[in-house]
Amino acid sequence: MRSTLMLTAAALLAGCSAMQPTTDKWMGLITPYRIDIMQGNVVTKELAAAVRPGMSREQVRDILGSPLLTSAFHADRWDYVFTLRRQGVEPQRRSVVAHFKDNKLERLDAPDLPGETEFVTSVRPKRSGAEPTLALTDEQKRALPPPVKTEAPASVAPQGAARPYPPLEGG
Repeated sequence: MRSTLMLTAAALLAGCSAMQPTTDKWMGLITPYRIDIMQGNVVTKELAAAVRPGMSREQVRDILGSPLLTSAFHADRWDYVFTLRRQGVEPQRRSVVAHFKDNKLERLDAPDLPGETEFVTSVRPKRSGAEPTLALTDEQKRALPPPVKTEAPASVAPQGAARPYPPLEGG
C-alpha cells in the first residue's frame, strides 16, 4: 500500500514538472506577483552628450558611473547595461559601450538613448484611476471649520541639564 502511494505521488510530481507554462497565469486563473527588476547603469542622452572623446577614464566614470562590465580580455572597453523587467510590460534593455585608447575615450557607442524625461516616464509604474489632488480648492477651504483658539501656556523658564557634563574641549 505504502509503495503504491509513493509511486502515485512520484508520477503526479513528474507530470507537473513536465508542464511548461506558456503564460504567467497558473492553471489559467492566478497570475503570480513578479517584482520589478531594475539593474545596471542609467545612461540618458544628456549624460552621453556630456562625455567627449579625449576624456580620461576617471572623467568618464565621474559622469556615467562605474561600468557594469569590464573585461580583462577587452581592457579598452567599458560596457554600461541597463535592464528593466516589469510584469505586463515588454522588458527594456539598453547598452552603451565606451571605447578607450591610451586611457582616453575614443568613442561612445550609445544608440537610441532616451532623454531624462522620457526615461522617467518609461520606468514609472502606470497608475490606475485618477491622479490625486494635492491642494484644496477655494470652496473646500471655506468649508473647513475655523481653527480653535487656545491660550498660550505660561512662560516656563528653560531648564538646564539634569547633571553637569564635562566640557567637550579639553581645557
